[in-house]
Amino acid sequence: MSEKKEPSLWQGFKAFLMRGNVVDLAVAVVIGAAFTNIVNAVVKGLINPLVGAIGTKNLDSYSSCLSDNCTADEGIQLLWGSVLGATLSFVITAAVVYFLMVLPMAKYLARVEARRKAKEGTHEVIEVTELEILKEIRDALVAQRGSGHDER
Repeated sequence: MSEKKEPSLWQGFKAFLMRGNVVDLAVAVVIGAAFTNIVNAVVKGLINPLVGAIGTKNLDSYSSCLSDNCTADEGIQLLWGSVLGATLSFVITAAVVYFLMVLPMAKYLARVEARRKAKEGTHEVIEVTELEILKEIRDALVAQRGSGHDER
């Protein structure tokens, strides 16, 4: 009897690392980290000054006090400016990813799929036409054979 040899721990790990989705995920994380710096710069350089035209340039300074007296260590402060800044960063990131990556890729894939279907449809029409011609040739040969057989 032959026993199946199980892959070693190293071979399994190597196979795991060589999977396409693991490499794609690693690339996405690296690109995402680099992209985060761009988004943070946009928020810090453009959004915060626009908000600063109304109030303060630093969103982190926006807060509300829940108690009567809010000093450095006393009182309960809600730091809603930080939440607003993080929300703006997220919305900007999502918009840029959608409009610059997801939407163009979806349109490209739709065009590729439409071309494939058109090519496939044309191929089917050609096959149907060829099939019809072959049937006509067969029928003509059968008719010739039948008429030639009767004459003998």
